[in-house]
Amino acid sequence: MILDDVISGPIAAIGVVIILYILLINSVYLVLTLVGIQHTRSQQEQEAYEPAGLINSNQFLPEIAVVVPAYNEEAVIVDSVQALLSLDYPHYEIIVVNDGSTDGTLDRLVSAYGLEQVAASVPIDVQCDGPVRDVYRSPDRDLVVIDKENSDGGKADALNAGLFFTEKPLFCAIDADSLMERDALRKVVEPFVMEPRKTVATGGTVRIANEISFERGRPASVNLPKNWLVRFQVVEYLRAFFIGRTGLDRIGSLLIISGAFGLFKTDALRAVGGYDTSCVTEDMEIVMRLHRHFIEKDKQYEMTFLSFPVVWTEAPTSVPVLASQRQRWFSGLVDTLIKYRGLLFRPKYGTIGLVALPLFLIVEMFGRLVEGIGYLFFFFGIVLGLFSIPAYLFLIVSIGYGSILTATAVYGEVLTYRQYEDPVEILLLLCFAVLENVIYRPMRALFAWQGLKNHITGDTSWGVMEREGFGENSDQ
Repeated sequence: MILDDVISGPIAAIGVVIILYILLINSVYLVLTLVGIQHTRSQQEQEAYEPAGLINSNQFLPEIAVVVPAYNEEAVIVDSVQALLSLDYPHYEIIVVNDGSTDGTLDRLVSAYGLEQVAASVPIDVQCDGPVRDVYRSPDRDLVVIDKENSDGGKADALNAGLFFTEKPLFCAIDADSLMERDALRKVVEPFVMEPRKTVATGGTVRIANEISFERGRPASVNLPKNWLVRFQVVEYLRAFFIGRTGLDRIGSLLIISGAFGLFKTDALRAVGGYDTSCVTEDMEIVMRLHRHFIEKDKQYEMTFLSFPVVWTEAPTSVPVLASQRQRWFSGLVDTLIKYRGLLFRPKYGTIGLVALPLFLIVEMFGRLVEGIGYLFFFFGIVLGLFSIPAYLFLIVSIGYGSILTATAVYGEVLTYRQYEDPVEILLLLCFAVLENVIYRPMRALFAWQGLKNHITGDTSWGVMEREGFGENSDQ
């Protein structure tokens, strides 16, 4: 009988467990996506009302330090800084931390902005592992460049240099390969204005900038990149940042504020000792440390994700570069979950300990690994003809359900942000929502296993990100 074929034998039983696990994971994602769409629409409606108007007209907003860690970013650094200099925000400074670049990053900045070396020594104790060599300032702009030696602390150490240098009350971390939209700071600062005592961190949406040109701090036109690998990442980011993270925020389970775009209270970051230079995913680790700090101090606090403040970032265009990035992300996820395992399932830590951490452990960590086993299960099941029905059930659950999930996220994009309006491109997005589950997700599962291996062996290397630069119409 067919039923006997499905459930008989240890291999078929393992297959059924994998299928049920993948079904559970995709169901969780679907619920979060639907919650995220509803929450994003609510945020969109609020944009037209008084609070947003007050923010847009308010010239007495809190001062912000925008800190840009840069290591070998000569291809994009001038465009990135120029976009930051054009932000629609009354009081902010830009601090670029040249983290021992071996290319022309520093020279390009000095030449483009007429930077002058500060004759005096560094004015305060900059707490970073790599010694500060020099500090440069622009004579006519709020632009500072800290030139420091590179260290094993990587990006986290560069962020700490900016964190302990600035005197601004708010600290904004942004990647050097990113362009922030002109109104993004006004939008992302709103919770700090509306709830100044509670708010300690906010994060915005990260979108793919490849093959997009920019004018006056906004994308001149948004078209799907031609590179197939980047198209998969566009779909992935729509789901993860625009919808999924909104859903996590809605249920009080926000554990990541992207390192490409996050705003924090400077004092709060300093109170927990700054960024952890031993962790390769410093963005998740610092958010977890802030959660633990405020819960153990029994202080009310809020960390919020906002859909409409947007930063555009360059995505990997080749499989080796993508593999290096995702292996590092997964290794850091494992490292952070192990580090904060003491919070798991403890009522003292509220939704963080009872919902957020279990969700990341079961879905984000084990889910990726189990999914990888499932793809091997399907492959050998079909090729060797050992157990046909469970293998095909995995195909239906993984590809079919996964495609519905991603298509729902694409629907959320069309319904709310509406960056992609061409019907042909929307159709292409839906096609890649299906293809992602056939091509891209198996790759991500493989990268997860490689990331686990890197964590076990202690490999914390960053790899090399190949920059192509932004479009020719970027602000100059």
